[in-house]
Amino acid sequence: MPSQYLDLERLEAALPQASAAYRAADPFPHVVLDDVLRPEAFAAAVEEFPGTDDPFWRGYLHVNETKYSNTVPDSWGQTLRAIAAELCAPAFVAYLEQLTGIEDLMSDWSMDGGGLHQTLRGGHLNIHADFTTHHEHENWARRVNILLYLNEEWPAEWGGRLELWDPAMTACRARVAPKGNRMLVFTTSADSFHGHPDALTCPPGEARRSLALYYFTEEDHAVRRATNYRARPGDGAKRVAIWADRQALDVYDRAKRRLGLRDETVQKALSRVQRLRRRG
Repeated sequence: MPSQYLDLERLEAALPQASAAYRAADPFPHVVLDDVLRPEAFAAAVEEFPGTDDPFWRGYLHVNETKYSNTVPDSWGQTLRAIAAELCAPAFVAYLEQLTGIEDLMSDWSMDGGGLHQTLRGGHLNIHADFTTHHEHENWARRVNILLYLNEEWPAEWGGRLELWDPAMTACRARVAPKGNRMLVFTTSADSFHGHPDALTCPPGEARRSLALYYFTEEDHAVRRATNYRARPGDGAKRVAIWADRQALDVYDRAKRRLGLRDETVQKALSRVQRLRRRG
């Protein structure tokens, strides 16, 4: 049966070219796919995307990022849930395996680190390599990320292009604009450094919106690494704050795994700190 929301038939038809581009990409394997959703599905997803003040948003508000996530699909609109379900279904996972050359991928409906994301005016996400294992299944190694952008419009002057940096963090090798109905697929590794570190300049009430999903393989000896934030060569005095924040988040990541802490608890504390910073 044809996919109702994804234009999977068109993606599969272009698979040989996309797979070759993926594996040859610099600075790490990735590909940009446009018009991933059928037009009516994209329009419905944009319409359903939660407003900036929706109560289900949870903030990641610290030195290295200021963004919000919603990892509760039951709070999403029907189309957004259905799109996520198709992206987690066997047919799309099989497509990703052929695209990336990585076998035995598993999707993750628990949205560990994924879900709906929004970044508001002034928000940013420093350059980083993602955490490498699932927080509840530590033998699940994170292998592939997808980012599906869900803005109807995003003018270039608002910023927010995703920067892809080389392993030595000496130069940005590629930039991806968060164009609506565009999907970025890339391999997760210890040095797949990416982010949009400069503050967004979109108008108040607008947000950089996306759906993020991650895919895993089951490994006997998966190597745990927390999110590794890195400074750019020109970041100057900010380098110390980026490093210190990264160390604190590593401690939290270890505690979360060992003690079963929930992100919501820490996010509430971080939100309070962010409010105090703004008052100051």
